[in-house]
Amino acid sequence: MSTDATLARIAAALERLAPPPPPAADPRAHPAYLWDGRVLTATRAHAPLPLSMLTGIDAQKAALLANLERLAAGHAAHDVLLWGARGTGKSALVASAAHAAGVALVEVAATGLDGLPALFGVLSGVSRPFAVFVDDLGFSTPAEARALRSLLEGGAEARPANVRLLVTSNRRHLVPRDIAEQESAINPRDAVDDALALADRFGLSLGFHVVDQDTYLAIVARYADAYRLPFDPHDAVGWATRRGSRSGRVAWQYVVELAGREGKALPR
Repeated sequence: MSTDATLARIAAALERLAPPPPPAADPRAHPAYLWDGRVLTATRAHAPLPLSMLTGIDAQKAALLANLERLAAGHAAHDVLLWGARGTGKSALVASAAHAAGVALVEVAATGLDGLPALFGVLSGVSRPFAVFVDDLGFSTPAEARALRSLLEGGAEARPANVRLLVTSNRRHLVPRDIAEQESAINPRDAVDDALALADRFGLSLGFHVVDQDTYLAIVARYADAYRLPFDPHDAVGWATRRGSRSGRVAWQYVVELAGREGKALPR
């Protein structure tokens, strides 16, 4: 038997041993899904925080909710880029606003963008609004971002009308600014424009910034009040100082610590 035939038999045997893909979830039945590049699966425990629990980002909340409510109503709506400092509530806001607006959330890993055309094909025939969520997206070079640019605007497989992309990133422009490439380019402005072109495809861009101490304490107080946990502001500040950061994420971690000290469980 030839080497090629042997390899073909081995490959066929491995395919038979591999588990079949899970059955696809009904895209009309669940509030949130995961997309693995092949099928939709329903999330096991989708419990976003109420919007009222998210503190210090009122302008961002209002803008995103209004945009998603337009999508839910079948009106024109933007793709959205949420950018800024880590731990400032970008991902939490996406989940909470989608739930509040009645829009189904579909999370796609940043490494799975090549599966977006297939996902759009699945969702295009469903009479329901969807927010496709890509968390913590970033590209090393403008070339890596061009495929997503075509999906957002003008490409042959652009996303359908009932679907909008919600992307979070720590970088405003998604692609790092390469000074050496700009200096070596025949027209440096072209290199800059190529790096910024993807961010420009998002009709709504929302910035999230490092919070000050008063805002941090207000976030802690909102969480602590909701779960009836006493807290000492000096202790909360010390918690943030030891972690070298003040953010909504650090505030939540502190509240988890408070709940543990009190012998209480939290819903997430």
